[in-house]
Amino acid sequence: MNRIVRSFAAAAALALAGGAFAQDTWPSKPITLIVGFAAGGATDASARIIAKKLADNVKQSVVVDNRPGAGGNLAAQLVANAPPDGYTIHLSSVGPLSVAPSLVKNLPYDPEKDLAPLTMGVVFPNVFVVHAAVPAKTFGEFIALAKKDPGSLNYASTGIGSASHLAGELLKQRAGIDIVHIPYKGGGPIMTDLLAGRVTGYFSTLSTAGPHIEAGKLRALATSGLTRMTALPNVPTVAESGFPGFEAVNWYALVAPGKTPPALLDRINAELVKVLKDPDVQRQLGEHGMEPAPMTRAELAAYIKKERDSWAKVIKTANIKAD
Repeated sequence: MNRIVRSFAAAAALALAGGAFAQDTWPSKPITLIVGFAAGGATDASARIIAKKLADNVKQSVVVDNRPGAGGNLAAQLVANAPPDGYTIHLSSVGPLSVAPSLVKNLPYDPEKDLAPLTMGVVFPNVFVVHAAVPAKTFGEFIALAKKDPGSLNYASTGIGSASHLAGELLKQRAGIDIVHIPYKGGGPIMTDLLAGRVTGYFSTLSTAGPHIEAGKLRALATSGLTRMTALPNVPTVAESGFPGFEAVNWYALVAPGKTPPALLDRINAELVKVLKDPDVQRQLGEHGMEPAPMTRAELAAYIKKERDSWAKVIKTANIKAD
């Protein structure tokens, strides 16, 4: 019996030593930062800003790897199955982390068990934009247009269960309108079709839509937070446009494979928080309309759960089904 006890103690000590070793030596090779959407969108932009500063700080290259598909779920599954050694990090979002469990019947990963929270990256509202040729100068006029001819208007999203999709569904529920959902694989491809007039509207990130709003090619009708965006002070919120309490913020969070040792997760958290608190990083993200929101690992876990409970109600009411 004593021999068995000693064996267990030795194994535990070895495991602790391994975790400490991983923490002390990380990073000793390049890091991959996986993004679940196509290049050219806001997720990609924020990932590259974070990756560059992280690389500078830890003296290792950080490669951004775009893996679009299934509203970000494909990338999340890839990270869930990656080696838990600290060299694969995922900039994920509300879809894979908080929406998928209520949306996908046989989800091939468990966000709570297979993905370990690191820190929140950024939190920000979206802006609802339409092509300049759409005959609606205000958000109220858009709603009136949708009610006049149900099913004639549509809106794009970055995939079923994505933040832009759920914002659209919440709007449909609150406004009592019928607009058709068209899913894409990222903000970049959406902009191509929106600018060509092939889709009507989109709850876009400011990073993606901003230049086209300034150029007059897109019209910003409303933003999705409870307060107006600093960068768009003259654009009202959906809440103040006739739908009190409407809120559908977007967020990108950093996670790692679920079995990554806690000590290593703490080390990565510390480095990412350092990046997100850097004034130059904050400035760059701010230019894209995104506000850094570094958190502890426990705070991020609680935030993900809160969002999961909130959006589950919208999904059930809208009877949203994954493809």
